[in-house]
Amino acid sequence: MRLLRRYARISLEAFEHFLAADGWAIASHIALSTLMALFPFLIVVTSLAGFFGSKELADQVAQMLLDAWPVEVSQPISHEIHNVLTITRGDILTIGVALSLYFASSGIESVRIGLNRAYRAADQRSWWLLRLESIAYVIVSAVALLALAFLIVLAPLIFAKTAKYLPWLEEYASTFLRYGTASAILVVALVLVHLWLPAGRRTMLEILPGIIVTLILWLITGALFGRYLADFAQNYVSMYAGLTSAFIALIYLYVNATIFIYGGELNEAICQARERRKEKAA
Repeated sequence: MRLLRRYARISLEAFEHFLAADGWAIASHIALSTLMALFPFLIVVTSLAGFFGSKELADQVAQMLLDAWPVEVSQPISHEIHNVLTITRGDILTIGVALSLYFASSGIESVRIGLNRAYRAADQRSWWLLRLESIAYVIVSAVALLALAFLIVLAPLIFAKTAKYLPWLEEYASTFLRYGTASAILVVALVLVHLWLPAGRRTMLEILPGIIVTLILWLITGALFGRYLADFAQNYVSMYAGLTSAFIALIYLYVNATIFIYGGELNEAICQARERRKEKAA
């Protein structure tokens, strides 16, 4: 019972600092920046895919990203994403794609700001150095996702060979690929951004509680939000008309960004509580 009260107190402390650090405003900033960065990022991915000679890989990357969203959220914007991906871009060094890199990196910068506030950290590096780092993250992410997409293209061949020895695997192959890949991307992304993006250094053990809570809350809110849209999507259509798909995605990202920042706040609150216990023991 005492342990339960301790964790309840830590959770409350994390939420209080979330409020004090303008968590709601930062979450809205992350949501809007992420939505604005999505299409420039896909342009970068498409450019790289065209450079390597396979536009289908860009389609696969977009599908992997959308699989992490509820269908009710991803479906309305899938058409616009498809329009972006129908133009094969080999002009990776042109001004247009360079600007896409810059705007895509803004999404990473917004996440950095949110995590720095959550971890009570201040980055002393120059703004241009941070921006270059974010651009590097965009390029690395695009290449990594294209490589993963290439492996997924090969996956049916692998499953066909494996199914000869494990027949039951063929039935679940499609579901496993879809949700397994999306889940892996989420977990890896959360680990990397908590470890490397904010100022300071943290161990895997220190960031693990916030990541677990974030994933659990994302699953719960994703299911609830999807259910809500299935029943009341018409409310958004009547309110936002042609902007409905953008606002649905923006609200979903806002909820997720709020949970994401709280995960960082929770990690820091746990670390501070641990330090206080060490001081009392000394």
